[in-house]
Amino acid sequence: MSHIAMVSIPFHGHVNPSLEIIRTLVRRGHRVTYANDPAFADVIEGTGAELRPYESQLPSDGGSGTDDPIEQLTLFLDDAIAMLPQLRAAYAGDRPDLFLYDIAGAPARLLGEQWGIPAIQLSSTFVAWDGYEQEMAPDVEAMRADPRGAGYYQRFERWLTAEGSSVTDSMAFQGRPVRSLVLPPEALQPNADRVDRSVYSFVGPVLGDRSHQGHWVRPDGVGKVLLVSLGSAFTRQTDFYRRCIAAFGYLPGWYTVLQIGSHVDPAELGPVPDSVEVSPWVPQLAVLEQADAFVTHAGMGGSSEGLYCGTPMIAVPQAADQFANAEQLAALGVARVVASATVTAAELRETLLALTGDPAVVTRSADLKRQAREAGGADRAADLIEAELTAARGRAGQRSASGGRA
Repeated sequence: MSHIAMVSIPFHGHVNPSLEIIRTLVRRGHRVTYANDPAFADVIEGTGAELRPYESQLPSDGGSGTDDPIEQLTLFLDDAIAMLPQLRAAYAGDRPDLFLYDIAGAPARLLGEQWGIPAIQLSSTFVAWDGYEQEMAPDVEAMRADPRGAGYYQRFERWLTAEGSSVTDSMAFQGRPVRSLVLPPEALQPNADRVDRSVYSFVGPVLGDRSHQGHWVRPDGVGKVLLVSLGSAFTRQTDFYRRCIAAFGYLPGWYTVLQIGSHVDPAELGPVPDSVEVSPWVPQLAVLEQADAFVTHAGMGGSSEGLYCGTPMIAVPQAADQFANAEQLAALGVARVVASATVTAAELRETLLALTGDPAVVTRSADLKRQAREAGGADRAADLIEAELTAARGRAGQRSASGGRA
């Protein structure tokens, strides 16, 4: 039995993708500890893992609290710097055989290198490809041209140097892991043909049993089902929700499930017809398995689940990687992209009918659903993790046999 330590941050989008992998490793007999904020204790312990608590510096509402990219990066760097000594203390007397870490849990990579322990990244977003740094150079230079951005990069690289990292370039440290398991569908990955498969293994969406989130029952007599959900962090969209009700609420043959989050009062939406079900939260995967279309902000989680369920999508990106995801979904032939701030109710209605009435979209959605489900999921991820454990033991045996010189 190996001791595997998972490290992540207290955001659902960073914890949820790892849960079924953790559950699978526990089921296979490994002892798994999970470093995260105590706010996620119930979710983590539900997998059979043991929580190793640390105090996160991140906002408790799961958002960054700012739309400024430099401020966002600085916030995550602050959290990483504060996390590392807490991880070191949490594991000093119980060192794991292997670290797993979310893309925002990169201090585990540092600690793994310091202690000679292998570390595998679990990437919940797309990964770097051959030529990535050159293609991103204009954006990075623009960031560095801002004194705040320059300060961010300098501080990050000073931290890496002070901690003795063999990789002191911040972009390489974050974006070039030694080993990575990629959780989104490969179809979402830009330039997938230029991704180094010796480093990155696409295991596909790892969704698992979500029954603990509850069930959703399709009402009797309902024709087609539409889910509208902008995730958990971008839900202050009262006006957009009103337009969705106007667009879909009186559309013959359609039933709409409208998730509005915790920041909008349903009373603000005005009259709601019986064909629209309004809720602050729904078990998204359970609804998507029965839905005919999905209005999504195109976050990586929602995009992955939409592909996994073969559900045609209307993408309304809000921030970060959502714009790239939305364009990729459209390029794949399974989505249409609209701007949530300006799209009218009539345009939303026309987009839905055109999308779901196109046989090519339905066929392509089914094909990508099959691909996503054949990637291997949690079992393949666990196989690859166990293979790394075996390889690490082999390397340790060789060093021991050679008196530590290998």
